[in-house]
Amino acid sequence: MQHANANPTTSLHRAEAAPSQPLKQVAERDVQTAGKKPRPSLEPLLALKPYILRYPRMVLLAMAALIVSAIAMLIVPVAMRRMIDFGFSGINGSVINTYFAMLIVIGLVISCASATRFYAVNWLGERVVSDLRADVFRHLATLGPAFYDKTHSGEIMSRLTADTTQLKSACGSTLSQGLRNTIMLIGAVTMMFATSPQLSGLVLLAIPLIVFPLMGAGRSVRDKSRNAQDTLADASAYASENLGAMRTLQAYTNEASVTGRFTAAVDRSFQATESRLFARAALTATAIFIVVASIVAVLWYGATLVVAGEMTAGRLSQFVLYSTFAGAALAELAEVWGELTQAAGSAGRLGELLAVRPDIVAPANPVELPPEPLGTISLEGVDFAYPGRPDQPTLSAITFDVKRGETVALVGPSGAGKSTVFNLLLRFYDPVHGRVSIDGVDVKSADPHAVRSRIALVPQDIAIFADTISENIRYGSPQASDDAVLRAATAAYADEFIVKMERGYDTLLGERGVTLSGGQRQRIAIARAILRNAPILLLDEATSALDANSEIEVQRALEEVMRDRTTLVIAHRLATVQKADRILVIDKGRIVEDGTHASLVAERGLYAQLAELQFKSTPH
Repeated sequence: MQHANANPTTSLHRAEAAPSQPLKQVAERDVQTAGKKPRPSLEPLLALKPYILRYPRMVLLAMAALIVSAIAMLIVPVAMRRMIDFGFSGINGSVINTYFAMLIVIGLVISCASATRFYAVNWLGERVVSDLRADVFRHLATLGPAFYDKTHSGEIMSRLTADTTQLKSACGSTLSQGLRNTIMLIGAVTMMFATSPQLSGLVLLAIPLIVFPLMGAGRSVRDKSRNAQDTLADASAYASENLGAMRTLQAYTNEASVTGRFTAAVDRSFQATESRLFARAALTATAIFIVVASIVAVLWYGATLVVAGEMTAGRLSQFVLYSTFAGAALAELAEVWGELTQAAGSAGRLGELLAVRPDIVAPANPVELPPEPLGTISLEGVDFAYPGRPDQPTLSAITFDVKRGETVALVGPSGAGKSTVFNLLLRFYDPVHGRVSIDGVDVKSADPHAVRSRIALVPQDIAIFADTISENIRYGSPQASDDAVLRAATAAYADEFIVKMERGYDTLLGERGVTLSGGQRQRIAIARAILRNAPILLLDEATSALDANSEIEVQRALEEVMRDRTTLVIAHRLATVQKADRILVIDKGRIVEDGTHASLVAERGLYAQLAELQFKSTPH
């Protein structure tokens, strides 16, 4: 049962092997080009293509609706021209009725196609984001404590929620609008040339004035969008951390100071967002003005052609409508470009997360553990230092064996390296030198999942989830029946306080189990370990939070559970390890003593000193 601390960091590790290869590759190229001036690019969004293509029917439906609605819109100016040139000529008054009826039919087609497009593209957006979130979370679950020791949980949640939400519209409505307006632009420009090549030539002169400013401003929008997202993530991370420690916050009366820092973080996020909004607004205003000015100039020139009899009023109206469509499409494409570049920033951030390579991975051909669990443990010449402190060895030349069914206690001063032994057995980390074996197999050669499935852990820092009591216990074995949960709770002496709760085993616990006492949390963790029914049991200060009466009851339950199981116990309270088959005394990362309680006391070494400090009577 892995749960890691989430500490602040300035960056995420990037490497290979991730659920989404395209996003990973984009992130790796970003690493290679770090320090260079970024170009406005939608390349990170191209990595979403595999997610979209998982649903070809919905993609085809969206594309069909998009094309039909665009074509229907492009027909409108033709109908308008014929109505003006022929319907108002007085030759046949019924023509007006025919063309108005045609416009109504076109309007019906446009409305139905638009509704279909709206449904299809938004369905795709929701579905793609759901799949992406699942992939990101699945990948996060493979990353070990080394990653979470350096990465703030609030930063991760920001990427998992805010950034994926940003991609929702990009995969759905924004992308659809971009394609629709691209079709409209191409269709309108084509029809403009078919209507009047002379006027279309003037429009061509205006296109560079529209397109180049958009391309140039895209980089600024993307950079500002990325900055806004980063500052929002910082604010979210700070809020998450402090809300998760509300009792400590209030106990130290830090409400004003924390609120002030969060307000400052929110203000920084707002300022970054304000800068992005200003850039996008300026981009939009510039594009719209250039489009409108171009249309007015072309219309002015066209009016002189009508007056001179070189063009009919209907043809001019048709050209104006098409040029309006083209101008509107360009203006909307400016908006779409801004939104897509912002979404590209989110995709890039997710790509960085997906590019993080797990430190602990299963080998290509893992060695199978014995089908019948042996419950044996062996450490041979193990040296270890945590990745964040490579120059500070935590374990040095640690060697010991634990036989099947044996109970071995690890004792020693705080920071001696006892919990690190547990981390290596669970393969949260690999030793720098030496070998750690479970059931005779080097854990580095085995599948980490197979290794951990043979271990039940009762940690010192209990992980209680905001769920029912029964589901918290069932965390040890998700498929366990209600009867099995009840038996485990009873064996851990947790049933006695659970049944007194208003809803019993269906009682919802607060986040991190804040509604429970420390002893109650620990008994639920013990029940969870009992339910797992693993051959190896790791107890890390399993009774440290219990009062004397509860400790006696739980110790009795643990003795029953420990029977016929290999057990490693970490304890500072030496009274809990006196019955262990062996006691290993660890100091400064080395085993300095090995024996039973009685033999170690007789040796008058470190263990005897610790025992004397704990067991001697307090003078009056």
